[in-house]
Amino acid sequence: MDKLEEIFRLQEGFQQKIKRERSLEGIPMEKWLQMQTLAMVSELAELLEEVNFKWWKNPHELNDEHIREELCDLLHFLVGMCLEAAMNADDLFNVYLGKNKENFLRQDGLSEKKGYEVAQDGKQ
Repeated sequence: MDKLEEIFRLQEGFQQKIKRERSLEGIPMEKWLQMQTLAMVSELAELLEEVNFKWWKNPHELNDEHIREELCDLLHFLVGMCLEAAMNADDLFNVYLGKNKENFLRQDGLSEKKGYEVAQDGKQ
């Protein structure tokens, strides 16, 4: 079983349940993506709390389980947005491969987009 495809399958079922049981069916894709983007921002804020981003506050001990849960929450919303945008696991994988290649090209100064490459002396 492909793990990414299984994540997409499970999220599709969960998303349909939420839409059905919470009367969210028929919401336009644009609105749904906005809602899920805001949910991701909220989850990112929760992750920030877990990793001691407040330099003005005494740090707490990191809780690996909580960090992993917040990362998983982000994945739920990301996959949900992919589904709304009519992307499946293969689409996400293929777009990721292309973007990853482009990111390497940018860092190496080989992309048509300039401004990413590291200077030869290591300075920006």
